[in-house]
Amino acid sequence: MRMIESDQATVDPTQAGKRAWLHRRLKFGSVSVPAWIPYAFILPFFVIFCVFMLYPIVDTFIISFENWSASGSQWVGVHNYRLVLTDPAFWTSLLNDAFILLVQVPIMLFLATLLAVALHSKAIRFKWVFRLLVFFPVLVDAVTYTIAFQLIFNTNFGILNYLIHLVGFGTVNWTGNAWAARISIFMVVTWRWTGYNAIILLSGLQSIPEELYESAVVDGAGRVKTFFKLTIPLLRPILLFCAILSTVGTLQLFTEPYILTAGGPGSATETPMLYLYSIGFQNYNFGLASAGTYILTTIIGILSYLQIRASKGGDYHA
Repeated sequence: MRMIESDQATVDPTQAGKRAWLHRRLKFGSVSVPAWIPYAFILPFFVIFCVFMLYPIVDTFIISFENWSASGSQWVGVHNYRLVLTDPAFWTSLLNDAFILLVQVPIMLFLATLLAVALHSKAIRFKWVFRLLVFFPVLVDAVTYTIAFQLIFNTNFGILNYLIHLVGFGTVNWTGNAWAARISIFMVVTWRWTGYNAIILLSGLQSIPEELYESAVVDGAGRVKTFFKLTIPLLRPILLFCAILSTVGTLQLFTEPYILTAGGPGSATETPMLYLYSIGFQNYNFGLASAGTYILTTIIGILSYLQIRASKGGDYHA
């Protein structure tokens, strides 16, 4: 039996699907554009993300397993991680940060909550002016305001010591004494971030129904009791969010201690970021610094997870 060949060429379904997609058009109102146009608009973001974020993340992870130098690199496995985890200076820097987390962050969040409640009050006029002033410290460059505080904390001619002298106390060496240096870091960080957290908490306060406060007044609850029994519990999800941000920010603290105290006196105010900076950019041991970076990232992730678990995701059940 003679086979009759078809005049029609065999069409690959995959290729046909691609051609159909390329010729497909999307309608936006009265405008019709090719289907690939939206992808062309988001392509620059993915290119920038891959070049400036994804590639450094992957490359840093690879370097963390190498003894890296300008002349070459040698694979050392987890040796860098072992060196960081057994370095007492690394644990000292973590303890310094833990002290900030346990002391400064709760005080800052409490002050931010009080400030948010004050800004939410109906008795305040021109609220937008006060909100702008509260948020203003975040707009100031970190280096600029830290240098300004360096002048304020100056032992010889700083305005803070001048005010202390007026009330009859002696000179305080704000950057030369370990505890004074820690307090100076606390004050600078608190000045910077209290207003920022207050604005976030203010958005949470605005979502609380006024009927709850009216019911509390009818039940005879005063302002203090309403604040602790109603406002704080209802703000738990927002407080959790601020606590996680503060935890991440504290473990990444660098500019303030670097300019104000240079991590001193001794290592009293050295943070993990200062520790990694000295290893990477002063000793040029980028393999060790990269390993420390991933250890610090892991610690941040664990602490954030524990905060979410401890607060049950910020949920409140009366």
